[in-house]
Amino acid sequence: MEEVMLDSSQMTSQQALCDPSEQQSRKRPQLSTLKLFIVALSFAYFSKALTGTYMKSSITQIERRFDLSSSQIGLIDGSFEMGNLLFLAVVSHFGAKLHRPRLIAVGCFLMSVGAFLTGLTHFFMGRYTYDTVIQAFQNNSVSIAACVDPLNIPEIQMEPSVEDHAACERESSSHMWIYVFLGNALRGIGETPVTPLGISYIDDFAKAENSPFYIACLQTITLLGPMFGFLLGSYCARLYVDIGYVDMESVTITSKDARWVGAWWLGFLVSSALLLVSSIPFWFLPRSLPKQEGEEGKPTATPDGEGDTLNSNHNLRLTEIAKGFLPSLKRLLGTPAYFLLLCGNILKFNSFIGLFTFKAKYMEQQFGQSASRANFLIGVVNLPAVAVGIFLGGLLMRRYKLSVVSGAQLSFATSFVGYLLLLLQFGTKCDNVPVAGLTVSYNGTRSVSYDGGTLFSDCNRDCSCSAEEWDPVCSDSGITYVSPCMAGCLSSSGRGKNTVFHNCSCVSASFPAGSSMSVRLGQCPHAKDCSRSFTSYMAVSVLSSFINSLGATPGYMVIIRCISPELKSLALGIQALVTRTLGGIPAPVYFGALIDLTCLKWSVKRCGGTGACRLYNSDLYRIIFLGLITCLSGSSYFFVIAVIILLRRQFRRQEQEKETKQELKPFVETGAGSKSPKLLHDPKVRVKVEKDEGEADGRETPPRDDGLTSPNNTQALISSSSSSSPPHGANVEMVCKETVAQVEKEMPDHHTTDKNESEKGS
Repeated sequence: MEEVMLDSSQMTSQQALCDPSEQQSRKRPQLSTLKLFIVALSFAYFSKALTGTYMKSSITQIERRFDLSSSQIGLIDGSFEMGNLLFLAVVSHFGAKLHRPRLIAVGCFLMSVGAFLTGLTHFFMGRYTYDTVIQAFQNNSVSIAACVDPLNIPEIQMEPSVEDHAACERESSSHMWIYVFLGNALRGIGETPVTPLGISYIDDFAKAENSPFYIACLQTITLLGPMFGFLLGSYCARLYVDIGYVDMESVTITSKDARWVGAWWLGFLVSSALLLVSSIPFWFLPRSLPKQEGEEGKPTATPDGEGDTLNSNHNLRLTEIAKGFLPSLKRLLGTPAYFLLLCGNILKFNSFIGLFTFKAKYMEQQFGQSASRANFLIGVVNLPAVAVGIFLGGLLMRRYKLSVVSGAQLSFATSFVGYLLLLLQFGTKCDNVPVAGLTVSYNGTRSVSYDGGTLFSDCNRDCSCSAEEWDPVCSDSGITYVSPCMAGCLSSSGRGKNTVFHNCSCVSASFPAGSSMSVRLGQCPHAKDCSRSFTSYMAVSVLSSFINSLGATPGYMVIIRCISPELKSLALGIQALVTRTLGGIPAPVYFGALIDLTCLKWSVKRCGGTGACRLYNSDLYRIIFLGLITCLSGSSYFFVIAVIILLRRQFRRQEQEKETKQELKPFVETGAGSKSPKLLHDPKVRVKVEKDEGEADGRETPPRDDGLTSPNNTQALISSSSSSSPPHGANVEMVCKETVAQVEKEMPDHHTTDKNESEKGS
């Protein structure tokens, strides 16, 4: 074996290329290298998709931990698109000239660093604290007189002094969210080379018939990433943010509390490790591989002189491409069907990003679900339905060989049915949780108020309560009070989560004498009928997601097929750039800003300023959130309908032209096959018409004034040509390759020639 390897190593490169046995021996390592690249790229796709969806699932946790509004958290979420689009064009253009596997390795490493930086922020912020009356007396067994606010007692006054103002400004959690913003943007920069360079590497070195299969495998594995990302988000949201550092018995809030913060940082560290591992194989993969085509024996290297010539031609070709970019872009945007589809996709993508970003938060606020349960249901129920819908949509396109018009109609029909189901979600609702002074009055009358002054009533006006507190307690009547002080409670019993407050004057104000005047820690749950509404919401949501995804593949194919083949790559690139710029970046921000308008109770930062929202007006939240989604989606259908009308007109015109050609073809064949009695022994004259259906450009032939375009005249021309007898008995064959119009154009010339020959023969 060693001698064979030695002999093989001593062969020249030309011998190695020409020796079939050497080709076979080299083919197997090359195939394994390509497969190794595909496996590594699949794992990188999985890891980056998992990290991206984990970021979406942690929106609520980050918002509460850093005391941010929904618009601010939307800006952080959009930073990924900012970093990605900043380098997308540069990497896509110059990446193909460099070592693509190593560029992908660098990208995965940058994504790993970005995720690690995001999670590392937690360790520089100190312990998470939340406002609660229990903390002031945590080590005491005395009864808490909540009606006299313990935070306002001089001995334990928490108000910062003048000397503490500088330290207050330097509070560790005040501006640490900027590092989360930068980490997410860095992750976006790292994601830039993975997709374009990975796909182009496979397409360059795989067999032409295998390349689509490999890319389909990549997309299938990528679909698993979001599912596991939401499952990881569900698990981490169940864990307390400072787990391992605090005694969980001392934590007085539960996962359904508006102040609860899960271990959001843990998932970023896990995803960072996955991304780091995914980068390792690409460092050891070659820059290029032999092309796996039928001609494996074709040399992959060229002499130096030829290489210089190819390089100069390549540079010239790049120069020509650069010069032709603006005309191609103008031609692309001048295509009405593509431009209208682009406008519709921008609106649709805005609605999708808004829904995907704040869906879990909507389930928390509208139906009282914990963040952990909301993420779990999205990952286990919604996303698999989307994956099945995308697969079945592609299967329908392949099974029934749908045309562009049929694909556009299928995409519109499925999307519109999903839109109608989305409208049904307006009816799946839960009423506002009764909170005294915010959603109901202290006597139980329903009235929503955004005025902090309504928190006070005669029953608690002498309690020196703070309107900035949020430490909710629940009475047996189902009414929630903002704090034990606001409930007018005078004593307490128990410790930690089991603390119960007694002799609450505001509780007795809304119920007859003799009823319970005690409250317990925590917000009251939603009514029992809310669980039925949530079940209906999930059923409608899953069905809507499935039907919507059925039209995803046909809609994507419409974009590819409605434009010229040489503009496909540019069209897809412009679509990705425009939709992500006008949808991925602004949508989370303005969705969050509109959601902030529905907030009833804001938290207040220790150093002043508004923090995260503690309670939303769920009715207004539902109307704004679902209303914005339906308005954006509904507006996109006007563009889609216009595209369908344009495509139907275009294809109707093409069908008419085809029918005209089909009508002309029988006359041509009949004329060529007719025989004259005096030509029984003469050689036959054939007219062969070859049409190239794929090159028909839809141009109409102007009418001719000589009347030769009519079927009868065409047949007369062919008969006249057939009746002429060329010298030496040679057969005459007229071939018209492009269109029947060219046949008609050439027929008068042949008619004149044959007539002259007939006169000469006579």
